[in-house]
Amino acid sequence: MKIAVLRFPGSNCDQDALHALRALGYRADYAWHEATDLSGFDGVFLPGGFTYGDYLRCGAIASRSPVMAEVRRLAERGAPVLGVCNGFQVLCESGLLPGALMQNASQKFICRPVWLSPVNRTSPWTHGLDRPIRIPIAHGEGRYTCDEATLRALQDEDCIAFRYTDSSGHRSADANPNGSADDIAGVLGAGGNVLGMMPHPERAIDALLAGDDGVGLLRGFERVAALAG
Repeated sequence: MKIAVLRFPGSNCDQDALHALRALGYRADYAWHEATDLSGFDGVFLPGGFTYGDYLRCGAIASRSPVMAEVRRLAERGAPVLGVCNGFQVLCESGLLPGALMQNASQKFICRPVWLSPVNRTSPWTHGLDRPIRIPIAHGEGRYTCDEATLRALQDEDCIAFRYTDSSGHRSADANPNGSADDIAGVLGAGGNVLGMMPHPERAIDALLAGDDGVGLLRGFERVAALAG
């Protein structure tokens, strides 16, 4: 399958995403934010970075880019869409995912590995992830927030993909690096094919480097595509 790695002014994790996808055997190519046709692609990866310098709000300007109309079209067809870090922010700002990402509770940029526990066990993105996984983070505005009604809906509809935990799967204030509501690290869209998360699975595909816990998650592209037909 062929995956579009979006590039916005200020993206800086697009090369990481392209390398990871190709290393896993996907056909992946860049797509510029002004693109108006993604018909040649089977899925989309929105990478991290600082789109438009994070002016206004993180991801707010990028969410209005022409390519996002195509991302929405693919998402509505059931195609796999993954937004990581700034990409998660763009998906929230575009309305493809609920909630928003705010400044870390510490008001500091955080860059380190964290542990994530899969909450939803039926999504193609989380299929087979039966233990906490260790994935790097690198963000200053990764505190997931939403109103109480949205949080209840995420819980009731099993749309919480991951929570921050320790290596044993236990939740605590120390395990949550940014103060996210309900320890949320990633959320799913209602259809299950759109995933947004702050940690970077594309930086965890090699056991000799940051570990390879991101591999199983990125295999979600093909699992979602298989369901979409």
